[in-house]
Amino acid sequence: MIVFDLICLNGHTFEGWFDDSNAFEDQQKKGMLICPVCSDGCISKALSGYSIKFGYTEKAISVKKKQIEVLERKISTFLEQNFENVGHNFAAEALKIHYGVSEVRNIRGTSTPEEEKILKDEGIEFVKIPSLTNDPETSDP
Repeated sequence: MIVFDLICLNGHTFEGWFDDSNAFEDQQKKGMLICPVCSDGCISKALSGYSIKFGYTEKAISVKKKQIEVLERKISTFLEQNFENVGHNFAAEALKIHYGVSEVRNIRGTSTPEEEKILKDEGIEFVKIPSLTNDPETSDP
């Protein structure tokens, strides 16, 4: 679908919705376009008041980067305060919690792709979050 701003000879503007540009041309040639205000049949495309934004300004990009950095710090702080860091023992500890060997609690740490497959196969849900800090226990080498 395409939307055109249309105008009659009396200056009334209105929208027209068409399958494509050819549909507008066909309907115009057949006299099928009529002004909804004055019923004038001489209709043409009007200048449209829309614009297309092609990208962000440097200032907008800088603001977005700062917003992302603030969000990353908030997430990192939340994880540090609410999840126990078990480091490279994440998969083993998650299995212990899952089978009731260890107490239920929030944990964070790292795991290998093989360990992640085991966790999935055991029905253990986890979320992978990229390291947001320089903590050597949770950062990738």
